[in-house]
Amino acid sequence: MAGVGSALRRLYLSVYNWVVFFGWAQVLYYAVLTLRLSGHKAVYAAVERPLQFAQTAAIMEIVHGLVGLVRSPVSATLPQIGSRLFLTWGVLWSFPETQSHLLVTTLVISWSITEIIRYSFFGTKEAFGFAPSWLLWLRYSTFMLLYPTGISSEVGLIYIALPYMKASEKYCIRMPNKWNFSYDYFYSSVLALLIYVPGSPHMYRYMLSQRKKALSKAKAA
Repeated sequence: MAGVGSALRRLYLSVYNWVVFFGWAQVLYYAVLTLRLSGHKAVYAAVERPLQFAQTAAIMEIVHGLVGLVRSPVSATLPQIGSRLFLTWGVLWSFPETQSHLLVTTLVISWSITEIIRYSFFGTKEAFGFAPSWLLWLRYSTFMLLYPTGISSEVGLIYIALPYMKASEKYCIRMPNKWNFSYDYFYSSVLALLIYVPGSPHMYRYMLSQRKKALSKAKAA
């Protein structure tokens, strides 16, 4: 019975990883094609749907960690996925004024290359029980370039969106109201921006430690 459960777990995780892989592959394909044919201002419109699908599907990774399907710590997964969902829905989708900026292109290309490698690595591992050494190296090395470009794009786009957040007062709750509660999306976004200052170096160091551990283990094997 335990063997059947293990097989079902591997089948589910394999299908999940490959489905999301193809979502990110679409994002990269449309981003590069549109950039070449129409320029960076048209990139967001071309990738919006596959980007929203692929990034929102990452919520399941938090669920996988919570229920014990994977060993990834939720404490590391939650901030990264949360920040990306904030960018995808809370900035780009919510404030169309940001969508034509060059940083959207650097963001989606950085994200999509990272995720194509990551999901293909885990998809291969779940399907076959192992991943080739070159894919392991890519999984734990490309972030050294793509994480800084992705994070810089995230920070830049949040900053660009701030004036539109403040002017529109979108998602704000003003008093008086029956809940006797107020909320300001602009200041929440400023706080999120400030969290990037200590959070980004911490996450980068964490990934470096994971790289050292993974590559050392592979070398020993």
